[in-house]
Amino acid sequence: MRHLLVFADRDDAEEVAETVAEEFPQMMPTVVRETLAGEDDAEDAQWLVVVEDHDDTLPPEDVARLDALAEEYDGWRESD
Repeated sequence: MRHLLVFADRDDAEEVAETVAEEFPQMMPTVVRETLAGEDDAEDAQWLVVVEDHDDTLPPEDVARLDALAEEYDGWRESD
């Protein structure tokens, strides 16, 4: 399973990625920029922290922590 933490600001995404890496050393979060379909303005890009859970073994309390981190920085979590 892949968890996508979505943010409007790059700095927020990078800070959350650092926190995830510290709190979940088994995860290797990456920060990527996602341009919204049909948008020409670079300001409309979202920043994603991609957290791979290859074995789908992340316990519910850790998923809740990812949700809390996202909300703390005015973002949200999506699962893929």
